[in-house]
Amino acid sequence: MPTESPLAELGAPAAAFTLPATDGNTHTPDSLKGSNGLVLVFMCNHCPYVKAALPNLIRDARALKAIGVNVAGINANDSSVYTDDAFDRMIALAKEWNLPFPYLHDETQEVAREYGAVCTPECFGFDRDLRLKYRGRIDASRKEALPDARRDLYEAMRAIAETGDAPEEQYPALGCSIKWKP
Repeated sequence: MPTESPLAELGAPAAAFTLPATDGNTHTPDSLKGSNGLVLVFMCNHCPYVKAALPNLIRDARALKAIGVNVAGINANDSSVYTDDAFDRMIALAKEWNLPFPYLHDETQEVAREYGAVCTPECFGFDRDLRLKYRGRIDASRKEALPDARRDLYEAMRAIAETGDAPEEQYPALGCSIKWKP
C-alpha cells in the first residue's frame, strides 16, 4: 500500500542537519543550496517508485541546477533490514546513475523525522532563503515512469526561483513508506 505525503506548512525554515554523502563530503542545507533554492528528495535504492522516477529526477535536477536550484537526495531507510539501502549500495547507485546531485545518508533517521518525511520519493522545495515553498511529487509517475508527465517539481521550483512564490496547486508525493527503525 503506497503512502501519500501530507500537506506542508509553507514558509517553514529548512531544518539544520549535517549528513555524509556518497560524494565523500558532509553537507548542510547551507552548503547544498543554490542561488535560487534547494530541493531535498527523500529517496532510497530499493523502492519501485524511486526507481521509476529516477530518470525524470535526474533530468529535472540538471535543469534546476541551470537556474540556480540545487537538488540533494536523502536516504533515511533502516538499512539493517533493507540492505539495498546501505551506504555502500548508495555509493554504487550514485556511480551507476551518475547522479548529478549529492546523495546523503540519514542513518539515525533524525533528519527525516525533523522534516516529517513519510515516503519515497518525497520532495521538499525551498526558496533562496531556505523557506519551504513546495512539498510533493516529482511528477505523476508511480511504479512506471511517465516520460510525458507534467514536470510538477521542476515547474514549481522554476516559479519559486523566478518569483519567490509557492505554486497554489501542489500534488502530494506517493510512494513507499520510509522504513523506520524499531
